[in-house]
Amino acid sequence: MYQNPAMASIVKILRSVADPNRLRVLLLLRGEELSVAELQEILVMGQSTISTHLSQLKQAGLVEDRRTGKSSLYRLKADNGAGILDGLLKQAEKEIPEAAQDKATMRRVVKKRQDKMRSFFDSVAGRLGKDYVPGKSWKGVAEALLRLMPPMVIADLGAGEGAFTLLLAQHAAKVIAVDTSAKMIEVGREQAQRHDIKNIEYRLGDMEEVPIEDAAVDLVFFSQSLHHALHPQQAVLEASRILRPGGRVVILDLVSHRFEEAREVYADEWLGFSETELEAMLTKAGFLSVQTSVVHKESEPPHFQTLLAVADKSKSSQS
Repeated sequence: MYQNPAMASIVKILRSVADPNRLRVLLLLRGEELSVAELQEILVMGQSTISTHLSQLKQAGLVEDRRTGKSSLYRLKADNGAGILDGLLKQAEKEIPEAAQDKATMRRVVKKRQDKMRSFFDSVAGRLGKDYVPGKSWKGVAEALLRLMPPMVIADLGAGEGAFTLLLAQHAAKVIAVDTSAKMIEVGREQAQRHDIKNIEYRLGDMEEVPIEDAAVDLVFFSQSLHHALHPQQAVLEASRILRPGGRVVILDLVSHRFEEAREVYADEWLGFSETELEAMLTKAGFLSVQTSVVHKESEPPHFQTLLAVADKSKSSQS
């Protein structure tokens, strides 16, 4: 007997979402990538129960996962039933009593992940210029600087202790350096004072929620910082928001690699990006004239490569 593939998919979806706890999992994964351990903490369920739910949801084609070191992060699959699931989840959010609490707990759990990354940078503040950091390529920096047209107001997002900020300040009208680590900001300010550089303003904040007003800068720089963002696309959207029409974004980051230890050693959230991924992020954020190129390859293992991406904000953009 012939069975319509689309109908079979609908049957699998309906069978999967018949369980209220699987609906709770789907509601969480709709808003955030989460590990099994994080889902355990939010839902207060055992590992085997969570794993069973995820396995069934994967079989139904509703969720997918990606490896992050020793564990995996799960997320809602983009192609999950031609919009059928969206309607079900909207209704489920109203009917499941635990949904609101789950969402609030999820925010706290994700914040823990951010705090872990921040604590790493707090611990190394003041010595990043001495210790080895992958992708800190002066050749890559030089390639980027050649494309700048000073004087400009520049935002350095994920500025760290500010070594690159100091370099930019030599060519800028003003540099606004943003970082999530209070200790990094403190070290950066001390360095600026020590070198008597007065055109740098340090601000504590996240690159996904930048403490800079709309259309305030001419250039946004991500120098080996985007792979620390939980949501790189949101960081790129923020870059567009704070840029003036006709402004430019420059991204220096690692090319996609398989050095999993970087997650623990350098608190990396992402193992670099491909040229295609960066181009897609910039295009989705509305940037034009996107250019990408690999500008450096390290000679020592694990042979990190540095990727440069440059794009323009439309001159007709309205903020």
